[in-house]
Amino acid sequence: MREISLDTETTGFKPTDGHRLVEIGCVELINRIPTGNVFHKYINPQRDMPEPAFNVHGLSEEFLSDKPLFKDIADEFLEFIGDSRLIIHNAQFDMAFLNAELTWAKKKEIPYAQTFCTLQEARSRFPGSPASLDALCKRFNVDNSAREKHGALLDAEILAEMYLELMGGSQVALELGGQSSSSSISSGVENLKREETLEARSFPPSEDDLKNHQEFLKKINEPAWHA
Repeated sequence: MREISLDTETTGFKPTDGHRLVEIGCVELINRIPTGNVFHKYINPQRDMPEPAFNVHGLSEEFLSDKPLFKDIADEFLEFIGDSRLIIHNAQFDMAFLNAELTWAKKKEIPYAQTFCTLQEARSRFPGSPASLDALCKRFNVDNSAREKHGALLDAEILAEMYLELMGGSQVALELGGQSSSSSISSGVENLKREETLEARSFPPSEDDLKNHQEFLKKINEPAWHA
């Protein structure tokens, strides 16, 4: 099972307001194990960099001025992702920019059905609790200390690890052994062996989780445990 953890950086919030992509980061997963195969590009947006966006990712107009245009890397990007499922935190945001850029480059759009939104999944699993990438890293004890500013490749790597925990932890992909000789899966097996040496993680409920649980219990009429 091939999946792609994906993140982008932009000049603003909406492509309909003239904002553009400035960075794409992708991390390949085979059976939810990172293989080490990545796609990473900085992109010249052909416009100025608003200060609020610069404060988020630190990518200046000057730094991006000699980087390729999206249309020049579009085919390479599409070849890398193929028809694999795209793991994205807040998929509606990233997909709006990706499909806008693809349309401007006269390429076929990526169907939204190809995505899995970890933001929606987290909100469904933990209603009422914070669901930002940083909040989920804290919940699952994922180290994001290197994340001083947003960066597409770093965030895609952090997202891949958080996604693994969100979907059940490091016990996935045990069926890898002996079923394929591909180099990417072999890399995944080596990563799995490395992860076996890590200490087990603990995920105690947060104060918000406990509060939400108590509020939920109040809605149950004549619960069996009070009989």
